[in-house]
Parts: sequence; C-alpha cells; structure tokens
Amino acid sequence: MRKIIAATFVSLDGVMQAPGGPEEDPVGGFEFGGWTFHYFDEVAGAAMEELLSKPFDLLLGRRTYDIFAAYWPYQKDSIADVFNPTTKYVATHRPDSLTWENTQSLGPDIVARLKEIKQEDGPDLLIQGSGNLIQTLLANGLIDEIRLMIFPLLLGKGKRLFGDNAVPAAFKLVKSQATTTGVIMATYERAGEIRTGSFAQQEPSEAELERRRTWK
Repeated sequence: MRKIIAATFVSLDGVMQAPGGPEEDPVGGFEFGGWTFHYFDEVAGAAMEELLSKPFDLLLGRRTYDIFAAYWPYQKDSIADVFNPTTKYVATHRPDSLTWENTQSLGPDIVARLKEIKQEDGPDLLIQGSGNLIQTLLANGLIDEIRLMIFPLLLGKGKRLFGDNAVPAAFKLVKSQATTTGVIMATYERAGEIRTGSFAQQEPSEAELERRRTWK
C-alpha cells in the first residue's frame, strides 16, 4: 500500500501560510511571508535532500499547485529535476487548466480517488504545502506520516496546519533532529487509536465531586 506523507513547515502556533516568501500567499493580509528563510542551515538542507531522495509522487492542493507550476518548470536545479518529471496528483475543480507536465486531477471525489491510488502499485504520495487538502485528508484518516519542521516563532494569524475536524488518532515519533537555528524536525507515523487514562484519585474529595457536577 502506498503511504500519504505530509511534509510541512509550521510555526510554534501552527501556522503554515507562505513560508517561502511575501509573494507566495498574501491571502487574508498575511504579513510574514518568507518566515522560514533565515532559519535554514546545512542540517535543514540535508533533511530536505533526504526527503526528496526517495521515489515519490506529489499530492497537491490547487493553490500549491499554482505556486509550484509557475516556478519549478522554469528552474534548473536538483529539486526541479525531481519535481518536474514526477507524477502530480492535484485536488482541483478546474482540471482543464492543469498544464504542468505529468499532472493528473483527482476528480470530483478526492477522498475516494486517493483511497484507490493508495491501493495501487507505486511510490508514496508526498504532500507539499496544501493546507486545505491536508485538513480534508486528516478528516478522513488518510495521512499515514507527518513530517514537521517546527520553526521557533509565533505568527499569530494565518492559515493553520490543523483544524477541528481531524479524525482522532495516535502517532508515534520515529525520528527527530534539531538544526543549529532551533528548528525541530520531527517525523510521526500513525500508531492506531488514542488511549486514555486518568491520574484522578480513586476516592475524590467532595470539592472534586462538586467540580465535576458543575462542569458538565
């Protein structure tokens, strides 16, 4: 089975909007485009190289597709050499306008189509950016692995990685590393259902019992 991997830059308060530059996504008056720029070092660069060194197909939301399609076909570097020939699956209502080579629309039922693709032979599916698509997939339990680069800053407002509709699930940390600039890189794999417990006393006080009654 093919895995869906979400690899995302995120601030401490969960914002993922416009990490690459001010012109990338100013929607909503976002003022801090390019917030990752000064944090990249050799450690982060090596991690990105490792991420892109294994075979993958790209899985993109329409906004991220438009950003990538306007940039990568016109570049000549190691990332362009990987991104341009690989298959791109795109969530879009405008399939006729997909012009980047080797791009396919996911069709009208994104979730159903991705369930089919996951069962097919092929490389894993790598999500870049695509916050709305990520939230749709989390709401349907379709993301198998989350790779976060957590940057040491608060952005306040902006498009966030996690919404309120994710299917509850446990994940396990399988790899972590810190850069010289304080970025935490962490890889999480799906690990079944959430388990709960309690640190409460076996014989709670009357005050505690009253609190429970009033907090319902």
